[in-house]
Amino acid sequence: MIDVNELRGVLPVLQTPFQEDESVDLSALRAELDWMAAQGVDGFTFGMVSEILRLSSRERVDVATVTCTAAVEHGLPAVISVGAESTRQAVQLAMASEEAGAAALMAIPPIAVTLPEIAVKEYYTAILEATSIPLVIQDASGYVGRPLSIELLVGLFTDYPERVLFKPEAVPLGPRLTALRIATSGQARVFDGTGGIALIDSYRRGIVGTMPGADLCWALVTMWGALTGGDFVSAYEIAGPLIGLIALQPTLDSFVLIEKYLLHKQGVLPNAIARKPLSFCVDSETRDEADRLFEQLRRATDVVRRRNGLKRPGGSPAKKSRDHQGDGNA
Repeated sequence: MIDVNELRGVLPVLQTPFQEDESVDLSALRAELDWMAAQGVDGFTFGMVSEILRLSSRERVDVATVTCTAAVEHGLPAVISVGAESTRQAVQLAMASEEAGAAALMAIPPIAVTLPEIAVKEYYTAILEATSIPLVIQDASGYVGRPLSIELLVGLFTDYPERVLFKPEAVPLGPRLTALRIATSGQARVFDGTGGIALIDSYRRGIVGTMPGADLCWALVTMWGALTGGDFVSAYEIAGPLIGLIALQPTLDSFVLIEKYLLHKQGVLPNAIARKPLSFCVDSETRDEADRLFEQLRRATDVVRRRNGLKRPGGSPAKKSRDHQGDGNA
């Protein structure tokens, strides 16, 4: 079993590629994972933005298997989401993911019904008892479901201190992160789940890593390196356009569609198809703004890399953009 201390850094959430008929494209998925690894990420995550709510159990196992295989080959951990509407299904997915080679699991609680906290705790306990690897407790109430209380999180951590981690997304995020840190005497291991929009504040509150979208993982890798190196000036330079981009994505479907658009734009995915029905569409003005912010983010990231003597992922040096030629900080 992996030591929970090894789960840290930037573990982006993959996008599930689809073919024209909306069937899962496992070949494109493997190419996406290889590209993510080349960006210098610290692991892979299969989660909510991977459209797990629109995948069958069989498809989820297939995607998990490809993800875990790629992770092992790249020497990286894979975190696989197994949350489901029934405890039985969640346990089955958890056991299959562990067998496939997952380094850790992640789970949201059931979202179709309002459950008493004892039932939610029993759900998570069943997953933990059926497996032997770490489990990230995800509060995805920023998109779906209801917030999990600090008391519930602390109870699970107390029962399984060597295996339970957290990805809290309920608001107000910052104060809840601090409350969880204080309630666990600073021992809780927490991942940012905001796509990077609150990464600096969350880092100051003690998180050990972040699970952003795959599309901008190169920027998050550079930003995380700046934070862990104490270079907050560089982190804030990247944060500006990054926050602007994430602000265009207020819902789960908007995250899915804009991330797929940007992955396709970068040549990572063969298309930007998402499964229907969808509550959001990327209109021309949203696309244009995403393009503008993407280029700003690329330039800001390149400036930080040049300043620190870093190269673009894949070995090519970060080139001076026309907008930054003669920049005294470059």
